[in-house]
Amino acid sequence: MRIEFDVSALRRTRWHDYALRFFFGGAVTAAAGLIAKQYGPLVGGLFLAFPAIFPASATLVQKHETEKKRKAGIIDNGRGRKAAALDARGAKLGCVALVCFAAALWRLLPRWSAAASLGIALAIWLAVALVAWRLRQLHFGN
Repeated sequence: MRIEFDVSALRRTRWHDYALRFFFGGAVTAAAGLIAKQYGPLVGGLFLAFPAIFPASATLVQKHETEKKRKAGIIDNGRGRKAAALDARGAKLGCVALVCFAAALWRLLPRWSAAASLGIALAIWLAVALVAWRLRQLHFGN
């Protein structure tokens, strides 16, 4: 599978799909802020690590794939679930990279500036995500 960026997909997405993602992301962020205020930044940070947009994205991927098949005259709910599962697989790889990003920041921030720490952590996240994706390709194919 090739990683691609399809600009035309932005035009096909409806405004309420964006609103749903924005709502989920905002709700999770607000909840993490309230938890951090009550229990401190360490506990709040754990909740901020929740993939805020993923639940909305997974349901939208499943819905869009099911609708696409239905328009073609095929009644198959399994296709949407499989597409959402594939999206979840990518999110899992991204989460592994995010753990490396957080570990790098944890080690670098006490010693370096925030800008330098974030730059290095971002490079680590990108490298880990790309290596994880490539290893997945080599192991599973496509």
